[in-house]
Amino acid sequence: MFTGLVEEVGEVVRFGRSSKGGTLLVEAPLCSQGTKLGDSIAVNGVCLTVTKVEGNRLEFFVSPETLKRSNLSQLRPGFRVNLERALKLGDRLGGHLLLGHVDTTTKIEGIRREGDSFLFLFKLPRSFSHLLVEKGSIGIDGISLTVAGLFPTTFSVAVIPHTLNNTNLKFRKPGETVNLEFDVIGKYVVRLTETGRLKGGTTPPGTTPQLLL
Repeated sequence: MFTGLVEEVGEVVRFGRSSKGGTLLVEAPLCSQGTKLGDSIAVNGVCLTVTKVEGNRLEFFVSPETLKRSNLSQLRPGFRVNLERALKLGDRLGGHLLLGHVDTTTKIEGIRREGDSFLFLFKLPRSFSHLLVEKGSIGIDGISLTVAGLFPTTFSVAVIPHTLNNTNLKFRKPGETVNLEFDVIGKYVVRLTETGRLKGGTTPPGTTPQLLL
């Protein structure tokens, strides 16, 4: 589990792929410290397992499902990726709860400066639009961000200078693909209400109005 506060922007050293998946090697001077085989690290918001530690470099296996679902399939040597080590019990949740399970990808539609901050505009995936609310949280390439505006075909987030300078957003351009993870609590609420409708409008056993709030 993660909180969407990027610890380090790593650099892709090598990414070998085959029909069975891919092997990703990332230069990560900070996140490699104290990391051991089997640890979980979010790479652009995707929870990956460390399969090898080589000094300041971390190696991961990327499954075919992950390659299909995320933007990791587009990585090349020199690309910058957001890295966050898994939370420890008792850590502060400075962002919001992220599982590292990417729901889908989308495109950057535009980037506009607003004072000292930047407004990023993204295409809104129609099949996931019901999972977004204005001022709600969303994970974009593993970054915990707040939805600033919600429109029929797009949504926007405001990015402060600290976030821009300490994530791979500073390298991003319109037209590029980012990973999206929607709020897990919202997804479960939607699932509960959908299950209720499928049963003729009744809510599942044990579900109360208080639970859904």
